[in-house]
Amino acid sequence: MPVNRNALIRYKTIDTCLRNRRRRWTLANLIDKVSEALYDYEGMEKGISRRTIQADIQMMRSDKLGYNAPIIIVDKKYYTYEDADYSITNIPLSDNDLTRMTEAVEVLKQFKGFTHFQHLNDVVQKLEGHVYASAHDQRTVIDFEKNEHLKGLSHLALIYDAIIREQTLLIKYQSFKAKSASSMHLHAWWLKEFKNRWFVVGTKNTSAAIVTLALDRIETVQIDEAELYRPNTGGYTPEEYYRHAIGPTVSNIKPQLVTILITPEHAPYVITKPLHHSQQVVSVSEEGTVISIEVEHNFELEREILGFAEGMKVLTPEKLRKVIQYKLNKAAGLY
Repeated sequence: MPVNRNALIRYKTIDTCLRNRRRRWTLANLIDKVSEALYDYEGMEKGISRRTIQADIQMMRSDKLGYNAPIIIVDKKYYTYEDADYSITNIPLSDNDLTRMTEAVEVLKQFKGFTHFQHLNDVVQKLEGHVYASAHDQRTVIDFEKNEHLKGLSHLALIYDAIIREQTLLIKYQSFKAKSASSMHLHAWWLKEFKNRWFVVGTKNTSAAIVTLALDRIETVQIDEAELYRPNTGGYTPEEYYRHAIGPTVSNIKPQLVTILITPEHAPYVITKPLHHSQQVVSVSEEGTVISIEVEHNFELEREILGFAEGMKVLTPEKLRKVIQYKLNKAAGLY
């Protein structure tokens, strides 16, 4: 059953009191201590009722939360634990709890390389330690694609906070094509992840044009309090912005209907993991499966197609077909 924050504070406070065996705890003492804790943690000035504390003790005694606390009354007046070593914080985890916690740890560990989620590191380490101590023979069954040493990840925290707080960034940026880095003001709107690389999207300087900058090309970044932030007044959303694009690059050119023949060997991979949300199966034959997608012609589209090498053949449009043919011929020339 769900337990709210106030209830957890009450249970923990009662547990702390009953573990302190140097003092004898009456129900009135427990009410006072719980009331103090709720005031300190939640600012609740109204004290807790006698009935609530009695109900809490009964809940802790039961197995509804898995506590089964050995709370006894001595001399018909004083509350204590029959087992001096007992605490609700020492409750052994069930097999189901261990499974869920292990899965949660594996998910949270994916964020350990990101500065913004640095505050999660201690939490993850504690969870890992708890799970390991409870079931040290458990092995990892989830492995995510990740690159914790990717250049630019250290900028995530600052950029994320600037977006939330609507602050202008002053960055020094050098694209792969530029000979040297240049400084610019960036009004960041959102962060985009694609194939384990991170990008920031917004407008730069006084231009209204939307730009996409790779975090691994940012040399320095800082908040410029003196520069007025330009918000996303156009109401752009990532879902709408990337509707006709594969990857982070959006050219705002008219999307085209792309048809591709996929060989029988490679078809299952593309059918089960579509290239784009618009993907449709046009036909299936001995030669292969023909699919269609409605997308912009960008660098990422080419990379996806080239990644399948002989497994894909572009049928239309002709321009894309010729680009892929040219790059495959050039690649073959390297061998």
